[in-house]
Amino acid sequence: MNTDAPWSRRELLAILGGATASACGARTERARPEPTELTSSATSIARAIAREQVSSLQIVQAHLDRIAKVNPVLNAVVQVTAEAALDAAQKADVALKSGEALGPLHGVPMTIKDSLDTAGVITTAGTKGRSGYVPAEDATVVRRLREAGAILIGKTNTPELTFAGQTDNLVYGRTNNPYDIDRSPGGSSGGAAAIVAAAGSPFDVGSDTGGSVRAPAHCTGICGIKPTSGRVPRTGHIVGFDDVLESLTTLGPLARTVDDLALVLSIIHGPDGRDPAIAPVPLGDPTDVETSRLRVAYYTDNDHVAADTATANAVREAASVLRDEGCVVEEKRPGPIPESDSVMFALFADGGESIRRRLDHLGTTEPHPWLSVFLDPESGVSASEAYRRIERWASYRREMLAFLEHTDVILCPVLAYPAPHHLGPGEASDYSAWYTEPYNLTGWPATVVRCGTSPEGLPIGVQVVSGPWREDRSLAAAKVLEDALGGYRPPPDIG
Repeated sequence: MNTDAPWSRRELLAILGGATASACGARTERARPEPTELTSSATSIARAIAREQVSSLQIVQAHLDRIAKVNPVLNAVVQVTAEAALDAAQKADVALKSGEALGPLHGVPMTIKDSLDTAGVITTAGTKGRSGYVPAEDATVVRRLREAGAILIGKTNTPELTFAGQTDNLVYGRTNNPYDIDRSPGGSSGGAAAIVAAAGSPFDVGSDTGGSVRAPAHCTGICGIKPTSGRVPRTGHIVGFDDVLESLTTLGPLARTVDDLALVLSIIHGPDGRDPAIAPVPLGDPTDVETSRLRVAYYTDNDHVAADTATANAVREAASVLRDEGCVVEEKRPGPIPESDSVMFALFADGGESIRRRLDHLGTTEPHPWLSVFLDPESGVSASEAYRRIERWASYRREMLAFLEHTDVILCPVLAYPAPHHLGPGEASDYSAWYTEPYNLTGWPATVVRCGTSPEGLPIGVQVVSGPWREDRSLAAAKVLEDALGGYRPPPDIG
């Protein structure tokens, strides 16, 4: 192929569609759609570029064209860096022809959530006080991805300061779900998930404080992982490591395949000498996990909002797949799960002081109405009561950890239902229906992979949780489910 000329659809399908083998052992795939030039994985795109079967310039231009097509409807990408991206792609192609050493993502495009700093590119975190803010340096995860060869093509939408379960703000407005624009892509990494699902970007990096990577992955039918607390540095993220509740927030990738999650996580993890909470714990390889030996528990009811029929069936189907894999599978739930909501929201006990300080520091005088739930001065408690609540959190973590004595992987819903309809300014997400918060409280890793479809045609993800520092188990089990149940399926408008 002449890599300086436009490719044909047949050529690109041959190049990018031929590299989809499992990294965690072979299983028979059920009705997985053939990848197209835009729905292929970052891993296969990187391989094709490295082999000079396609140029970075072609790949980057194709994704920019896709963004131009879908973004007017989705409003997922809030800054497009076309000129810089095309220049970087040309340089990547020249470097490759010159025989320069390649990073694992050499020439591969990416988007990045707008809550993460990007040098020279406006980064608002969805708040008016930063509507024109241009960082001088990249967040650590962005810098590491660029050093690995990835090329930034845009920033993706987030609710203000990432504090909402849907994606809307007073700077850029609302993001829509590519499967149904009357529904939310979730939050707070909703822009990231929407554009990855719509094939405008191979992958993104989001943040997760209560489910903000996992809920959007579920709502849009892609994959996402919240790594172990202390795994990925938050330097350069709007919610960083300068808060008593810092351990709730973790950065993690969103992509269309589990293999891509593993690849991106291998690049962004590890201490950076700035985030003091990041531990130098080795990252396990999912391909080394004997999935047939895993002990699996699953549940479909958190004692507040039981999963709807389609969601519960997706979890049970996932459990059946792992049982067929040879796993010991049992329907059981960690004892403290029903208390998760009360433990989580009791921690936000400063009457909104920490968020108010942040808004003042950023110069935001008009916050989004969704922040009002965190800004109520009447919600503040005494120091002794705050201490009691933190003690309860520690007890919760201890009780949850005991459950892992006889369990390696937990399967459960992400939300109790598929992607919800958009909320108005005065409405709030029903967090009792979120099954994600327990694993922010514990700090455990959790991967989301599509395992079903609702009667309305909406994707349904399943949460695959493992013990602390065992992302390898979570990813390996998620890969088995992806291979067996089909994983990502494009929205209806993508061939």
